[in-house]
Amino acid sequence: MSNRLKVALLGCGVVGSQVIKLMEEQADDLAARIGAPLELAGVAVRKLGRKRDVTFDPALLTTDAEGLVTRDDVDIVIEVIGGIEPARSLILAAMASGKSVVTANKALLAEDGATIHAGGGDLYYEASVAGAIPLLRPLRESLAGDRVKRVLGIVNGTTNYILDKMDSTGASFTDALEEAQSLGYAEADPTADVEGFDAAAKAAILAGLAFHSRVTAADVHREGITDITATDVASAKAMGYVIKLLAICARSDDGRSIGVRVHPAMIPRTHPLAGVREAYNAVFVEAESAGQLMFYGKGAGGAPTASAVLGDLVAVARNRLANTRGPEESVYASLAVHPMGETVTRCHVSLDVADKPGVLAQVATLFAEHDVSIQTVRQEGHGDDAQLVIVTHRATDAALSATMEGLRRLDIVRAIASVMRVEGDD
Repeated sequence: MSNRLKVALLGCGVVGSQVIKLMEEQADDLAARIGAPLELAGVAVRKLGRKRDVTFDPALLTTDAEGLVTRDDVDIVIEVIGGIEPARSLILAAMASGKSVVTANKALLAEDGATIHAGGGDLYYEASVAGAIPLLRPLRESLAGDRVKRVLGIVNGTTNYILDKMDSTGASFTDALEEAQSLGYAEADPTADVEGFDAAAKAAILAGLAFHSRVTAADVHREGITDITATDVASAKAMGYVIKLLAICARSDDGRSIGVRVHPAMIPRTHPLAGVREAYNAVFVEAESAGQLMFYGKGAGGAPTASAVLGDLVAVARNRLANTRGPEESVYASLAVHPMGETVTRCHVSLDVADKPGVLAQVATLFAEHDVSIQTVRQEGHGDDAQLVIVTHRATDAALSATMEGLRRLDIVRAIASVMRVEGDD
């Protein structure tokens, strides 16, 4: 094991520092697993004087990231700086100079994965989705001989923590968010998480792997959780449901297209995903032969994400020694992503209505006009507090949206208090 493999690291933040720590702590085991020792060749950072959470030779630090990734003696590049640029240019430069690449960059892969995959190098990116949970490799390797029908998951720990606290304590969205920020689960600017951008990028990656088709973040229907109220959560709880921000990737019934969406939804408390608490992630995969599979664990954080990075590092190092590559991008199916309006789902609707005869009949007639069948309906309160709570059967999202617009025009409907999709019990 005399032939050392030299590793260049881009970024030394929360994840990068943990990667260095694990490489040092597990050096002997990693060498035994790979068949050659690893050596840290350099660490590219934006500022040299910043305090780091890990101790290593300061001579390894450089602000010349491009010079580092194109060095002749570097074999593998690990990218954990995130964002689109300069990450894209650096990864492509590394590949052009013959390096293998490990990245955790979900935003880049979701926006421009085609360009990155065309770079020509050995590319692994397990850490880009769901942190330490082994998920992407099972999709692109273990299930390569199967036909995936649906991927349904909780892929953002911040939003899951917020919704879990709202469900378990009755807290408002604002209070739950502040608690998540105080514990380090949410950023000072939580927009990427609470508005669903982070989950949408991950959904694009999952859909591309599951259905062998190119999917970008722009293809994903996205809704966040900022409009979820304590009343919504309490209403779901009373019906035996819990609200989760879900990433849902599914084949159409005819198998000719796929739907990819991220939005809050009510799921039965008996569903496996309902018990996913706090900042944990879980992804439910349904395949024709394998059946139902569930992947669960810590979806974020320095150490869990670094664990996934190290797993990929071992894989690319082994490939390099064997002069081979891992699976390339598989987009042979070329399935189109159909618009959200064609997605079939169910809906929970709460209406503030006038308390007088004939209200239910008018509402039911409107639903029927749009071919939306009502599964259950109940009235709560009287007088000014009268409210109708309706759960529909499955219908296209376009039909459900048209029904909501029709309800807003009815004189007997004072307001639509909430609209929530229902998933997981079909």
